[in-house]
Amino acid sequence: MNRYQYIPSVDELLQHESLRGFRTELPPDFVVAMLRHAVQKLRDAITAGLDLSSRDQATELILEALNKNAEVMRAGSLKRVINATGVVLHTNLGRAPISKAALQAINELASGYCNLEYDIEEGKRGSRYQHVEALLCRLCGSEAALVVNNNAAAVLLALNTMAQGREVIVSRGQLIEIGGAFRIPDVMAASGATLVEVGTTNKTYSGDFARAINPNTALLFAAHTSNYRIVGFTSETSLAELVELGQKQRIPVMQDLGSGIIMSLAQWGLSDEPTVQSSLESGVDVVSFSGDKLLGGPQAGILLGKKEYIDAFKSNQLTRALRVDKLTIAALEATLMEYEQGKPFENIPVMRMLSADTEVLQNRAARLLDGIQQRLQANYDGIESSIVPLGDMVGGGAYPTKEINGWGVALRFPEGWLEKVSSGLRRAIPAVVSRKQDNCLLFSVRTIEDDEVESLAEAIDSAIAESVKNG
Repeated sequence: MNRYQYIPSVDELLQHESLRGFRTELPPDFVVAMLRHAVQKLRDAITAGLDLSSRDQATELILEALNKNAEVMRAGSLKRVINATGVVLHTNLGRAPISKAALQAINELASGYCNLEYDIEEGKRGSRYQHVEALLCRLCGSEAALVVNNNAAAVLLALNTMAQGREVIVSRGQLIEIGGAFRIPDVMAASGATLVEVGTTNKTYSGDFARAINPNTALLFAAHTSNYRIVGFTSETSLAELVELGQKQRIPVMQDLGSGIIMSLAQWGLSDEPTVQSSLESGVDVVSFSGDKLLGGPQAGILLGKKEYIDAFKSNQLTRALRVDKLTIAALEATLMEYEQGKPFENIPVMRMLSADTEVLQNRAARLLDGIQQRLQANYDGIESSIVPLGDMVGGGAYPTKEINGWGVALRFPEGWLEKVSSGLRRAIPAVVSRKQDNCLLFSVRTIEDDEVESLAEAIDSAIAESVKNG
């Protein structure tokens, strides 16, 4: 049977009564383009095995797809999400939520002009980097600083500037890959530098680096393995050893920290991540890290270190292609000022979440449970709800083996309900993403703000009601 014959023509679809609003609201050519796209999606579905049985069914599916596309067009595809996973730096959910001060700075500067590259005192052209460089240097103890659009860009720029056409020595155990298939060997190749691997996966010594040094060696490179751990029979060249060797051989040393924390979380049981300050104090020449991970700011790649190298990065033509805009600078400056004023644990969401104590989390979980139970109707008798201890995660490639003791709410459903409720929560406004485990949905409150508790309880009630309605 030729199921494609049930597909109506675009001309026929344009006459459908339900498209009257589209025809008056949107340009005709655009409506036609959306219809053709929806028709092609249906053709693809038939090819993949869709059992189409009538022209009415085909028309309904096309119009349904058209309406979904129109909703995305009107509201945009980027939507707010309540993160109930307990993963603080959730890459798929945008990593670090920025502070209120950073949001205010963006709002103030986005709607008008600003002195991005204008020196108000001198009345002449200035540099966009001057707004955060002094702050970064004061906070981290660096001679100079540069901000680009993400940490991958920072590594690429540094390698291209310091080692293009020459060799960079790296421990084989540090040839990392992070999310999105960003790999040290690949970025090394893109920079124009030649990678030289030394040591083995589990053991690399200072002597391995020393034996690999030759007249074409431009850089000794250390990558902090923030998103994995090699345990057991292991040995890795310390940063101090690498710096000592570099100074002896007059070869610069760079460390990619990845997450990049500038204030210790040791008192909350998170002590494995080196601070940016400790890396610089070791004598390393250049350090790179992300702005939207443990720093708690906007997406950015931050380069700190010796002035001669940072100045060289600024002069590289790649810098213009990798530079940050006024909104990133505004948010980053506001974030850094929270550190300078001594209030990161109060005002920066990431730091507040990671330092939240048990009492705060239990009280928030109790509020959420109460909000859910007040809304659950009598015909939801099959649902069990309770406060439970959870293992939360830092995320973003930091502390990969470390669980943080957390709290949340567990909802156990009758058979067949879990996926329906979970799907309904993802379609909610705002959308809700949680954990699934043993026919339960788990809602960690570490990553839920206090002003999101009521919205979350309402979304859960609505998703359950929808599941009951649809059987």
